[in-house]
Amino acid sequence: MGELTDKIKGNVNEAVGKVKQQSDNPETREEGAAQEGKGKAQQFAGKVKGALGDDV
Repeated sequence: MGELTDKIKGNVNEAVGKVKQQSDNPETREEGAAQEGKGKAQQFAGKVKGALGDDV
């Protein structure tokens, strides 16, 4: 995956995770927190790939 793809997927996961955290269901809130974390990690991976030139 390229830099842009990672950043887009990261943004989507982070946004969906934030929405899930607004749920009344505790399991869904936990799932949302995990998904938001995954999104942040994907965005970070995209930034690293951008800095290293997509060779990672």
